[in-house]
Amino acid sequence: MRDYTEIWQLQDTIITAVNACGQVVWDLHETSDGFHLELTEHLDETEISNLCCQLPLSADYEGEGKNGSVLRLNI
Repeated sequence: MRDYTEIWQLQDTIITAVNACGQVVWDLHETSDGFHLELTEHLDETEISNLCCQLPLSADYEGEGKNGSVLRLNI
């Protein structure tokens, strides 16, 4: 299990990368294998691909959530 400082630092880095791509985080929380990330907007395939390339961890598109696109970031 990661310590809280490491988790907070990773979350801050993820939020910074998302914001730098012009997107906004709706939900970001730790899961057993990484992080769950939901955005405030539904992105198209190209936007998702571009965002995944900018994130600090490998990311997989999970689908569309209630508020926006959902990604899983793997540690």
